[in-house]
Amino acid sequence: MTSRPAPVIPAPEARPLRADARRNRERILKAARAVFADQGIDAQIDDVARRAKVGVGTVYRHFPTKELLLDAIVREHFDVIAGMARGALDHEDGWTGFAELIWSAAERNAADRSLCEVMSARDKSDVVEECGLAAMTADLMERAKAQGTMRADAGPADVPVMMIGVSAVMQTLPGEAHWRRYVELMLDGLRAS
Repeated sequence: MTSRPAPVIPAPEARPLRADARRNRERILKAARAVFADQGIDAQIDDVARRAKVGVGTVYRHFPTKELLLDAIVREHFDVIAGMARGALDHEDGWTGFAELIWSAAERNAADRSLCEVMSARDKSDVVEECGLAAMTADLMERAKAQGTMRADAGPADVPVMMIGVSAVMQTLPGEAHWRRYVELMLDGLRAS
C-alpha cells in the first residue's frame, strides 16, 4: 500500500480586525508602551491589561506571549526611527543627518526602559532591515564619507554596536549626562579627523 501525500491546506487569509478588536489592540499597545517603558521587559501582562482596561484573555488573544507583545512595541520603535532616518536623508550634509539620527534614536531609547533592555540584550537586526533603517543609515554614512566628514573605515555595522553600548550605559549609569557623553564620544570616533 502506497502512502498518499498529505493534502495541502492553504493558510487562512488574514482577515481585517473588527472595529472593536482593532480598538482593543490599539489600547493594548498603548498601555504596553507605557508599562514596558516604566517597568522594563519584566513587566507583567496583568499590568498591561489593567492599564488598557481589558481582560488578560483579550491581551493574550491579540498577543499570545509577552515576547510577541514586546516585539510589536520594538517594531513600532524601529518604524519611528526609520521615519527619522527618512528625514535625516533630507539634509544635504550627510554628517548632520547621521548625527541627528543617532541623537534622536538615543533620546528615544532613554525615555523607554524596555527599549534599552531589548537593545542591549537582543539582536533586532531583522527588524532594522525590514523597516529600511539599515539601508537608510548606510546611505547617510556613505554620503558623509563622500563629503569627507566621516571616517572612511566607518560602516553600518558600527551603528548597532554603538546603540547597544549607549543602551547599556543608560541602564548602568543613572543620569542623562552619562549617556549623552557616551553618544558624543561615539560620534567623535566616527568623525573624519
